[in-house]
Amino acid sequence: MKTYDVTVRLSNEVLIWPGDPAFSTRPFKSMARGDRSNVTQVDMGVHTGTHIDAPFHFEPDGAGVDELSLDVLIGPCRVLDLTGPEECVDRSRLASLDLDGVTRLLFKTRNSKWWESPNEPFHSDFVYLALDGAEYLVERGVKLVGIDYLSIEKYKNPGHPTHHALLRNGVVIIEGLNLTGVPAGEYELIALPLRLKGADGAPTRVVLRELGE
Repeated sequence: MKTYDVTVRLSNEVLIWPGDPAFSTRPFKSMARGDRSNVTQVDMGVHTGTHIDAPFHFEPDGAGVDELSLDVLIGPCRVLDLTGPEECVDRSRLASLDLDGVTRLLFKTRNSKWWESPNEPFHSDFVYLALDGAEYLVERGVKLVGIDYLSIEKYKNPGHPTHHALLRNGVVIIEGLNLTGVPAGEYELIALPLRLKGADGAPTRVVLRELGE
């Protein structure tokens, strides 16, 4: 069974959401400088690269990332190939699909191609999840949704209604996935965020494993 690592590689060149803290690494200790070991210091925001949004990100009384259930973060998942010309994933698009029994969804869109170039600029016209699409997923009982860019919400969307619709209903959001080369279908999802106490999000290693016959 094949395993796909759909996590964006972190480096000093990683794409950052406009206005968020920059990512940087530097040697804190270096054997080349005479230290007994190598120790790297990392500076970053918790929404860097592939990451999870916890409810606390937009809900003042919401759970922190360390409180998220592993039962949601690990389990069967469907990857949807939505690489068409649509600018968003809305209710009508989702209603046209058979999502019976699906509780974890990842959207593969035209966004993924941007991760293949290390010098790609930020694109504000990324494919996003519309508010009515988010409400539809809540109605369907979806517990986790992921997308292949740095936000699931339309760029500069006043009030962040998509985030609120998902997070206030306990739906975990994964952002910054790289689904290049991942065929649509059924997988086992393993998404493990750093266990940062009370944090509104965390960098996350996300892998997909093909399901056996």
